[in-house]
Amino acid sequence: MQDLKQLKQDTKLTVRWALEEDIRSGDITADLIPAEKQSEAHIITREDAIICGIEWVNEVFKQVDNDVTIHWHVNDGDHVTANQLLCSIKGSSRSILTGERCALNFLQTLSGTATKSHEYANLVKHTQVKLLDTRKTLPGLRTAQKYAVVCGGCHNHRIGLYDAYLIKENHIQACGSITAAVSTAKELHPGKPVEVEVENFEELQEAINAGCDTVMLDNFNTEQTRKAVIMAKNKVKLEASGGIDTQSLVEKAETGVDFISIGALTKSCRALDLSLRLVD
Repeated sequence: MQDLKQLKQDTKLTVRWALEEDIRSGDITADLIPAEKQSEAHIITREDAIICGIEWVNEVFKQVDNDVTIHWHVNDGDHVTANQLLCSIKGSSRSILTGERCALNFLQTLSGTATKSHEYANLVKHTQVKLLDTRKTLPGLRTAQKYAVVCGGCHNHRIGLYDAYLIKENHIQACGSITAAVSTAKELHPGKPVEVEVENFEELQEAINAGCDTVMLDNFNTEQTRKAVIMAKNKVKLEASGGIDTQSLVEKAETGVDFISIGALTKSCRALDLSLRLVD
């Protein structure tokens, strides 16, 4: 899992950006409400889901108006059912309505990511494989979505370009060979995980011989993946990748690969259907 300190810093920053793009010079519609008006509001879910994003909602209202209070009835990672009450919010009516959309945007997006991850994880829970996310995340929400993936029961790949190597086709071509790329990687940043993407068995063997930590099998079919598992046993970890959906996922997981990376966990998740309503 990623650095929690970094996650907290990113949460404050992304919330600040979201509020800035929404409010700018002020919420002119909220200004219609008397400044002294106080309200209670409820956020409910309209569908079954895995909840994620509580700290983002808290941060939204903290930045809008620190006097707003929120009482949560759920935790991140909880399974909820349609029409379930998620939280109660009390404070200035203006502040609640100003923060409403930003808060819901974070909660619905991250809950959608967690729910998608939970669905995929359930499909392969009978195997030992770990399902990984990718860098195909919504801009500005990298650490948030990766947190949501973990809440849903899957795992994080590298967080960005700085914490692990992933040597792909273009890197290999620019470096001259897999062997040269792996050797240089170990010289430049000893101890950083080194993963190499391969497209055939010849490249797989070279990656194994080069001493990388993990090999990514790019678009290997099921039979090819089984053969690769035999070749790599006790030598390197294997990650299956490329065009994997719910239909092919179980087949790939049952080949014995260590990891399967799935861009769909973050890049094409559907936002959860949520609603905020004043109750007084």
